[in-house]
Amino acid sequence: MTKDTTSPAGAAEIALDWHQAGCGAALATVVQTWGSAPRRVGAQLVVSGDGRLEGSVSGGCVEGAVVMEAQEALADGKHRVLEYGVSDGDAFAVGLACGGTIRILVEPVGGSMPVDLLADLVAAQKARDQVAYEVNLTTGIGAVLREAYPERMRLDRSGVEEDGETFVAVHNPPLKLIVVGAVHIAQALVPMAQLAGYDAAVIDPRAAFASPDRFPGVTLLEDWPDEAVAALGLDARTALVLLTHDPKLDDPALEAGLRQKCFYIGALGSKRTHAKRVERMLAAGFGAQDIDRIHGPVGLDIGAAGPAEIAVAILAEMTAVLRGKTG
Repeated sequence: MTKDTTSPAGAAEIALDWHQAGCGAALATVVQTWGSAPRRVGAQLVVSGDGRLEGSVSGGCVEGAVVMEAQEALADGKHRVLEYGVSDGDAFAVGLACGGTIRILVEPVGGSMPVDLLADLVAAQKARDQVAYEVNLTTGIGAVLREAYPERMRLDRSGVEEDGETFVAVHNPPLKLIVVGAVHIAQALVPMAQLAGYDAAVIDPRAAFASPDRFPGVTLLEDWPDEAVAALGLDARTALVLLTHDPKLDDPALEAGLRQKCFYIGALGSKRTHAKRVERMLAAGFGAQDIDRIHGPVGLDIGAAGPAEIAVAILAEMTAVLRGKTG
């Protein structure tokens, strides 16, 4: 998967690579928007000292001006906060109905942004750690924080705090969906989840089910589910969905999921099937608090009929849990 260089995840690594290669790099970040802004808060543009660009902060509306400011920042080592109005005409050219205003922070690497700080940020991204980058817009002093700004982290919402001076960039690892059971529902769920930003993988030891023809371009594992789940890894940005209806396949993955911090665990089956599943998990030594994490029957109750609608219900429930909208 290619890096999204308008996002903090892709831009930080590129900026570090360019700096370490001796080219110099400055990061330009959208910190606030008003009206119909071309890019969301947190979008980034990387500018090298030799004139290369990656990413975007405005879809082309103000990039030229930002590049000039970035070159000046590389020369003097100082950060700057820029504000631009995007005209209705420029906004229309990039697909928006009307214009707006954007505020952009420019940070030269090795200047106001220490190299060690950027390297820490990139290392956290590679380790799939959830971190926030906090920077004072007046002083330019920043820090990489762990276990901070839980509400922003949960909502994936970068922005300026109420003090008007503190900008917080959320650096969450990409969302991951692991599906056990290469069934018809999975064929609908996986592409929907990919459109919603998930990296998806399907596990099924039955080769006839987990075939590239049925899941083109998707990571497929024919291992036993507990082994495959261990290989893929489970963390707080992972959704685990069990669709086989077969305890021999679902339960090993379910037990692995309950031992980890998956934000969502869903299991297909009727209320009666789920009651039996609960009995098996209790017998396996899991407590009520663990078992309450299982969404079964899987998906929001929207009266879904057929695999595609069930997939919609599952993705909707995953989104609701991720954003804290259940209950």
